[in-house]
Amino acid sequence: MGELSCAEQLARFFPTLAAVRIPVQVTSLRAGNSRMKEATVLEFGALQHAIFLSALPLEFDDRVRIEGDAKGHAAEGAVVAVQYHEGRKAVAVRFLHGPCAWVTET
Repeated sequence: MGELSCAEQLARFFPTLAAVRIPVQVTSLRAGNSRMKEATVLEFGALQHAIFLSALPLEFDDRVRIEGDAKGHAAEGAVVAVQYHEGRKAVAVRFLHGPCAWVTET
């Protein structure tokens, strides 16, 4: 068996997460006018949490907005864990406004 990816390593701490591949736009909601955005993919998701790879300067307890496809899917989350591995960073977020069903759709 090969080495676990950065996102897979982080997912071990969230046993309820399922592997998903959902293209999203992530926006950092840090105070200030420079709201940085990036396009990425949710690698793991469940009703309360999601994991994605990120190049944004996100840290524990930062707030993010995750927007899905054109169906208007969006959610705000708080960073609850960050995993660094071989120059990559996986970020786990907890959704702030209750369960988020669209992240479990594959």
